[in-house]
Formats: sequence, C-alpha cells, structure tokens
Amino acid sequence: MKYGVNEQGYYGEFGGAYIPEMLYPNVEELRNKYLSIINEDGFKKEFDQLLKDYVGRPSPLYPAKRYSEKYGANIFFKREDLNHTGSHKINNAIGQILLARRLGKKRIIAETGAGQHGVATATVCALMGIECVVYMGEVDMERQAPNVSRMKMLGATVVPARSGSKTLKDATNEALRDWIANPVDTHYIIGSVVGPYPYPDMVARFQSIISLETKKQLSEHTGRELPDYVMACVGGGSNAMGMFYHFLDDESVKLVAVEAAGKGVDSGHSAATTFLGREGVLHGSRTILMQTPDGQVVEPYSISAGLDYPGIGPQHAYLYKIHRAEYVSITDDEALQAGLLCSQLEGIIPAIETAHALAYLENMKFKTDDTVVICISGRGDKDLDTYIKYFGY
Repeated sequence: MKYGVNEQGYYGEFGGAYIPEMLYPNVEELRNKYLSIINEDGFKKEFDQLLKDYVGRPSPLYPAKRYSEKYGANIFFKREDLNHTGSHKINNAIGQILLARRLGKKRIIAETGAGQHGVATATVCALMGIECVVYMGEVDMERQAPNVSRMKMLGATVVPARSGSKTLKDATNEALRDWIANPVDTHYIIGSVVGPYPYPDMVARFQSIISLETKKQLSEHTGRELPDYVMACVGGGSNAMGMFYHFLDDESVKLVAVEAAGKGVDSGHSAATTFLGREGVLHGSRTILMQTPDGQVVEPYSISAGLDYPGIGPQHAYLYKIHRAEYVSITDDEALQAGLLCSQLEGIIPAIETAHALAYLENMKFKTDDTVVICISGRGDKDLDTYIKYFGY
C-alpha cells in the first residue's frame, strides 16, 4: 500500500515506537507477532464469524435521500451506528481480544473518551471471560454516564482519571502507567490509530472492514466502487482510517477528515490538531499534536468526548502533510445543529462526533452526479443529555 506503514513502523516521518524501556517487551512481542497471527486462517475465520453473527456486519450503506436533495449530490451513510454496542469501536475490540487470547494474556486494559471504545472492550471481555479495566477521564464519566453504567454492567472496572483535563489524554496516560506496572499478563487494547507501532497499523487493519464493505455496497447501489468523496470525523482517527483505508491508493477519491474546532480554532478551547498543532511525540508515536512552545501538551477541548484529543494518529499526520486527505474543523455549535438536522431529515440521531462530519457538508459544493460517503461512526444515545441541554428540550 502506497500510503501504508513501512517495516520500521513509520508513515513518512510519523509513527515509530517512543516508549519507556519497561514497555519494550510488550510492544516488541506485538510487533513480532501481530501480522502472522491476524493473517492465520483460523484467526480470520473467527474474526469474520464474530463480525457477522455478533456485531451484525455488514453494516448497511444507506442512500440518504433527503440529504441528497438538500446538498445536491448522491449522499450515502455508512451505518456503523447499527453495530452491536452502537459504534465502529467493536470492530477493533474483537480483533484485539482475539489477538490477546492467542498471546496468552489474562487481563485487558483500555482507555476511553466517549465511552464507546470502553463499552466495546468491556463487551468483548465479557464474551471471552477475561478481566477488564477501563480508564476514563472524570469529566468524560460525567458527560457520558450511560456508557459508564454499561461498562459496569458488563463486568468491567472503570477507573477515573483525575489528572490534567480529566479527559481522553489523561485516561490514556493512566492506561499506559498500568501497562508498565503489569507488563506480563496484560494486553492494552488501544481504541484508536494512535500509540506506538504496531497499534496504528493494527487498529487500521481491523477497522478497514468499513471501507472494504463500502466498495462492494457502493458497486451494488451505483455500479461503481469508487465515490467522489469519503468523509469522517477524526479525533485520534480510527473510524476515519477505517473509512479511508481501501480508498487511499485511489487518488480520484477525495478524503475529508473533520476535526473538532470546539468553541473556535482561535478560542483557546479547541481540538483542531492539524490547524493548531506541530510535530512532536505523543503517547508513543511521532505525530502532530497541540503543544506549547516548550513542548508541553496543550489541553484540548470539544463538546464531543471522543474528539477532544490533543493529537492525531501518525497515518493521519502523514496524509495531512502530503495533502492526500483534507483536514478541516467544525465548532461545537455547528456539530450540534448538524446532529439535529440529521435527526429530523433522516430519522437518525448521530453521535456528536459523527455530527462534526455531517456539519462540514454545509461548506462543500457538489456536482449533481457526485457520490459522497459519510461514516456514521456512532449513534447519539450517549449524547442525548448534551443535545437536550443545548436545544432546551
């Protein structure tokens, strides 16, 4: 793959594994074994079977007729919100739990922002009978309370992260500390295309089922595999990378990744990484991140718990730098209005993360024969409190 990872774990100058010595054996074990394990016939058969019978894949590619009329193009929604647990996160969680089991791990840890990855991880741990500990920022635990309850009901221990901004970055820090303290029996299921190599590549491969299905489904709907535009929201970037993956080498397809501008990119309350960030190292990989002149991480902000991450996955950083994908941003207000519009035009209440991608349609100009695919990365049940407070229902 032209835009894929090289043997050293880099996408151009981004990626790598910048880790403390204590984590080296864990990461090296993964690096040496993950490809051979996930390419085994037995692994692929079990993964595909669970995606079909447990997750409910393939997820539909829905022709959004009222959106198409409004925006003057052929708009399709890739319905990851219809997966078991309500988002794309389950695809990667199943892949990694199968990998962890083959590596003989007895305990799983994870970080979560919006709670969807935490729920997905707790779900697969319940399915496999493996202990599960999820780290979640205290602020996120309050605004995503239904997902905290779901994780606990599934048998997971949810540990609040009380440092920093008490959000996703801090939950990731806590999970990494746990992994350093428990290097032998524990596998860390990272939920996005971030972290030390091989995680960005591994997570992208597990999520690539999204674009693989989309190509086939689009061909059934339109007679051609390739859309003109593919769009997704991006925090760390797993749903976007899954949505982009099988279109990367087809350069006629325009890729649009929508970040969270929060209260505005110049407001000091934003998570628009590519606009505000510069190159550096975050959570084990070289990427683009928001930082002060002396290299301290800037606290991100977004009303969306899944997008307030101060960096971006290294593959995204590479695609941004070489202009293969366009990285743009949408404010809280624009996203919330777009979530309401989608609810009332299509009868689909999207996650606020997803609503960022939908909102960017307002800034685009299409030809009437353009085909646009948008990843509906998650459903909005978890965000109803935020929507209700904003709109005063």
